[in-house]
Amino acid sequence: MRAVRFHEHGGPDVLTVDEVDEPEPEYGEVVVDVEAAAVNPVDTYFREGAYPVPHLPFIGGSDVAGTVAAVGDGVEEFDIDDRVFGTGLGNGRPGSYAEAVAAPTDLIAHLPEAVDFADAAALALVGTTAWQALVHHAAAEPAETVLVHGGSGGVGHVAIQLAETMGARVHTTASSEYTEDLEALGASEVFDYTRDDLEAAVVDAGGADVVVDLHMDQYLQFNASVANAGARVIGIGNDTSSGSFDDIGITKGKEIRYQFMSMYNADDIGAVLERLADLCARGEVEPVIYGAYALDETAEAQRAVLEDSFVGKLVVTL
Repeated sequence: MRAVRFHEHGGPDVLTVDEVDEPEPEYGEVVVDVEAAAVNPVDTYFREGAYPVPHLPFIGGSDVAGTVAAVGDGVEEFDIDDRVFGTGLGNGRPGSYAEAVAAPTDLIAHLPEAVDFADAAALALVGTTAWQALVHHAAAEPAETVLVHGGSGGVGHVAIQLAETMGARVHTTASSEYTEDLEALGASEVFDYTRDDLEAAVVDAGGADVVVDLHMDQYLQFNASVANAGARVIGIGNDTSSGSFDDIGITKGKEIRYQFMSMYNADDIGAVLERLADLCARGEVEPVIYGAYALDETAEAQRAVLEDSFVGKLVVTL
């Protein structure tokens, strides 16, 4: 089969399309014939060497959607030809940039006929991340105000929809060119992240009971300043390796809880995916697919996911 691998760490140009052996399922695994795989910034971190891989060459890719082609011993909940989708691959095990991938059953879920493969792949990682942030860690409640930093991104644009369907009032920071797009997804306020009075504008709009922060190195103090009493700040992404407070005491006065998280630490990814699939089938949470690429265009897709500006996700389709 064909698979996209890197034989050394580096930029997108180290990715090559190779002929490799088809995977065999181990105990508790299925082999999925890949119909679509999503492209995430985290996939590039493994390629660059910022995150470790178990060996070289290595197949990257976190998200998958397709049909079950083979079932390993100990698997009872999936059968051959089942439609499935999953995430958490490419982290310590071969990923989804291939014509087939072996996946543990706790990283996949059944995919309803109403959800197409590209949408499922686009939703998997970012949807699970948004769910862990809003449902598991923040326990966001109806009528609370949720502030999502970076609302146009993969996690951000799904977090807006998930918070809105949970009954929260959703505010987001983003480029002003995406205001109408993000309002259509459920944001009631879209703040241009470059405005000089951003902090005052967020406070005047009601502050935040929950903050979903995709740029936590930039907004540690900002989040404390705009947070309401008892707020929960969920840190997911960062652009640099350091961040700081100018006045950390404000966090005590408001009793703000900070939770830093990674989707890979979720206890039961499959269970979360099942719920996301249901929401997607009902049209309540749907990923925006900005662009689709062929398998041999994966290098360009990985360049674009870091360098281009857009709302939503990129996918590789087979």
